[in-house]
Amino acid sequence: MSTTSQIQWPSGFETANCKVHVHNELAMTSVPETVWAWLIRAQLWPTWYPNSANIEFLTGQPPNLALGTRFRWKTFGITIESNVLEFVPNERLAWDAHGTGLNVYHAWLIQKTNEGCKVITEENQGGVVAQLGKTLRPTRMEKMHQIWLEGLSARASTGLPPEL
Repeated sequence: MSTTSQIQWPSGFETANCKVHVHNELAMTSVPETVWAWLIRAQLWPTWYPNSANIEFLTGQPPNLALGTRFRWKTFGITIESNVLEFVPNERLAWDAHGTGLNVYHAWLIQKTNEGCKVITEENQGGVVAQLGKTLRPTRMEKMHQIWLEGLSARASTGLPPEL
């Protein structure tokens, strides 16, 4: 099921305008508040999502992301800068990302269920690097985002993240 209509894509990042679109979702047994706490604790991502590294807050108050936080990080071997553009606690998180030849919008939706929650992540990309990645390794991003969701689920099942 695509949730594109539920995501508030900024101008230029609409699915029809992007070279790459990926959608992943996972049912989790944890409550949205616990999942959210792990998701916004960006500095801990590398401990459970192996495709992230070197997370550095450029603005905002570490350790948690917030609306307007700007951060630099490495993913898929590329250093990018991101800005948190949407932040609705326990429900919605989205950021853009820019790097050489790459423009991204990555959105997360958390939907409460009787068993815990369903987490959906979608990403739209444009630029030469996005097109090259899609051509050379067409399923890589979907696979890594699934690992991100599974890691998030595993961490959330342990309770709230530690204080840094």
